[in-house]
Amino acid sequence: MRVRIHRGTKEIGGSCIELEAQGARILLDLGLPLNGDPDDVKLHPQVEGLQGGSDLLALVLSHGHLDHWGLAHLASPALPVALGAATHRIMKAAQPFLPKPYVPHQAIEFFSGNPLTFGPFTVIPHLVDHSAYDAYALEVEAGGKRLFYSGDFRAHGRKGALFERLIAKPPRDIDVLLMEGSTLGRLDADQRFPTEAEIEDKLFDIFQRTDGMALVAASAQNIDRMVSLYRACKRSGRTLIIDLYAAEILRATGNANIPQSDWPNVAVYLPHYQRVRIKQDERFDLLEPHKSNRIFPADLKALAGRAALLFRPAMLGDLDRADCLTGAVAVWSQWEGYLRQDKGIKISEAFAARGIPLENAHTSGHASIGDLKRLAAAIAPKMLVPIHTFEPDRFPDYFGARVTRKEDGNWWEIGA
Repeated sequence: MRVRIHRGTKEIGGSCIELEAQGARILLDLGLPLNGDPDDVKLHPQVEGLQGGSDLLALVLSHGHLDHWGLAHLASPALPVALGAATHRIMKAAQPFLPKPYVPHQAIEFFSGNPLTFGPFTVIPHLVDHSAYDAYALEVEAGGKRLFYSGDFRAHGRKGALFERLIAKPPRDIDVLLMEGSTLGRLDADQRFPTEAEIEDKLFDIFQRTDGMALVAASAQNIDRMVSLYRACKRSGRTLIIDLYAAEILRATGNANIPQSDWPNVAVYLPHYQRVRIKQDERFDLLEPHKSNRIFPADLKALAGRAALLFRPAMLGDLDRADCLTGAVAVWSQWEGYLRQDKGIKISEAFAARGIPLENAHTSGHASIGDLKRLAAAIAPKMLVPIHTFEPDRFPDYFGARVTRKEDGNWWEIGA
């Protein structure tokens, strides 16, 4: 089996790995670089036959983050795209709300532990703990060689038991481990990230000492965070207000244990821009599953002191008109780096102009160095190749002599 990492050997984002065996090929992920423009042809990986008519058999997506699938639209509509069943549902649920949505034409839904076969390749997905729901590591065997691609993972989320299960019964006889290293350079070896349960406690504390509405800036697709937010609301006697997009994403999980729009302590509010979009596209059917707990602009002020709103910047006009921001607090529950970008700076300035304090309650979607070391030790590969990292040179310090650096765009053969 031959391997070519198109992007990821020295950067986070834009992940794309090409595998070749016995005259056939597959891709693992086809991501967009961080802050990249999907229309920038300089960022498009040079994968032969991506548009069809070749020996490229499939694209396998590890999870639903843009830096792992954001260039998947470049592939031929006829190319099979394998992805988690819930990831597929979430992509379809997001489609009516996004300016440039993506849903594969030839989707193959998979589940953890169920092997997929593409020509000489056998791919076994392993469900992992990550800030993206339905995320997988991918085990690939072809021609007697075995590769394990970690994808993005962690051990401190609400599904941390998946990580413990993986290292307790790891795949054996792995020739190459492609392991993410997002936290190298950001975290000391003896440090750990807050658990998702600790983030819930922090949200609860903020809610308890806030008189007005809590505006929580978080991704609706970070399902762990939606659970933490709901639980903190329930503990503090607040109502979690979500928009239609979030309601549809939560419904698409298909998980009865995930908060839904018809649960107690949940309300659904359609901001102006979503109401316009629904009318323009005549998608009134999207409202039907969520009508039981729907609220309207006139309800916001009365509910403010007992509510936490899943916030988007486009909602500010609605909130100003509703006069519901007295005593409010804003909670940034995403990567802090976004606040240093242009959009984040504007959001911070908008809060400051309204006298709304800004607090932080977030944890990483990626493994601490200690947990990276635990995975590497459990799998014990013959070779460990850094990927999804800005700090590949630091890998030998933590993972020893088995580390072998590769360069973007170069083919190499396992075991050669």
